Amino acid sequence: MLVSTRKICTTLIEGYRLPMLLLYPLFTTILALALLPILISLACRKKYRGRIGKRLGWGLAAQMAWLPSAKGPTLWIHALSVGEVTSAVPLVRGLRVAHPQARILFSVTTGAGDEVARKLLAPHVDLILAAPVDVGWVVPYFTRVIRPDLFLLVETDFWWHWLRCLRRRQIPTVLVNGRISAASMTRYRRFSRFFLPMFRSFSLLAMQTAADAAQMVALGVETDKVVTLGNLKFDTSLLSGAAINHGALAIQKERYGFAVAPPLWVCGSTHRGEEAILFRVYRRLLTRIADLQLVLAPRNIERAEEIVELAGGHGLVCRRWSLDPQKQESLLILDTIGELAGCYAMAEVAFVGGSLVASGGHNPIEPAAAAVPALFGPHMEDFAEIAAELIRCGGAGQVDSEDSLYNLLHQLLIDREQRRSMSEAARACVVANRGVVRRHLEAIAPLLSGMSPSPWKG
Repeated sequence: MLVSTRKICTTLIEGYRLPMLLLYPLFTTILALALLPILISLACRKKYRGRIGKRLGWGLAAQMAWLPSAKGPTLWIHALSVGEVTSAVPLVRGLRVAHPQARILFSVTTGAGDEVARKLLAPHVDLILAAPVDVGWVVPYFTRVIRPDLFLLVETDFWWHWLRCLRRRQIPTVLVNGRISAASMTRYRRFSRFFLPMFRSFSLLAMQTAADAAQMVALGVETDKVVTLGNLKFDTSLLSGAAINHGALAIQKERYGFAVAPPLWVCGSTHRGEEAILFRVYRRLLTRIADLQLVLAPRNIERAEEIVELAGGHGLVCRRWSLDPQKQESLLILDTIGELAGCYAMAEVAFVGGSLVASGGHNPIEPAAAAVPALFGPHMEDFAEIAAELIRCGGAGQVDSEDSLYNLLHQLLIDREQRRSMSEAARACVVANRGVVRRHLEAIAPLLSGMSPSPWKG
């Protein structure tokens, strides 16, 4: 629904850019009312049940009323889905330590993201809530009820009306862990009259890489608003010495139904079109390493049954973690949210999905932080600088075909010394890039110290 709304808006902007900017709130309100029957229908589906109403603001005032009186500033942090939530974890923890009196609210757009937020962030925030739908009356209502003193947007999920409402209230807004894919940049340039005012409404844009920052400046954002602070996932807690103890990993492998001694290959965030390649490679490896075990975690867990059938078509017997946790087949489909990072720690070698197909790749920092060599395909456009840095440090390898993936995997699985060298390099690369949370806190501090008087007080 929201994607369709955004596409309609984009089409209209092509021909009516300036009028669209002025009429956007009215347009989205009329569109939402026109599509109300569809929204009601969606609200009845299991996937969206109870969430549509929350995203329209139902129950928000009651949730806020249950919170203790605020003794410090109210920080509103927003993340789109699972990836953005996990990126935000170290920053949220840092904010809680640095500002113990602050009221921290965390909004999430997707149900999967909400599930992960409740697992990882519940002890560190005061409230986790569904994000508002960007239509005329909803965002102003959320803003009035939440009364934020500072708004932090994690990576993406830009909505013109939402940001405009915050700016009209003179609420400082910060983009944290910002990144720009090539496809997004093309769209931003094409519709610059729409996107540039939106990006200029931020008080600060904290980008992951120098290339991301340069693209924001090239788009027309003021240089003094753009900083390069690194990727927050570099500050995801590295495994302690105890955590990588063989005994601890043995318990972890047994929990997932694996034998302790045989090697384990973990493929994370895979996309349609990749699984068939990975299964073929796995079958070839089994002829050389008969006891090799595999975890495959699809990016979209709703595809789990499809992947089970695909595995069967390749002559492989597998189990689903959500349905068969006690079984012990050597191939596991990880079809639950929030467990992939822990599985990387068990692996001898990892593969980062979205990279053998043209999907831009996924973040290779998680396996690197677990001191596991990361392999990925040629399509790492969305994480090009991070992938290049890991390759330069010797902690990752890039392949361009099924055969090259098989050859490099086989080499690493039989060569313990090469594997150890890549593991140490991956870990060292992550350690060298830490300090991202501290840099974000330092960049945000002037906005917090300079926010008095609050737009909601006096």
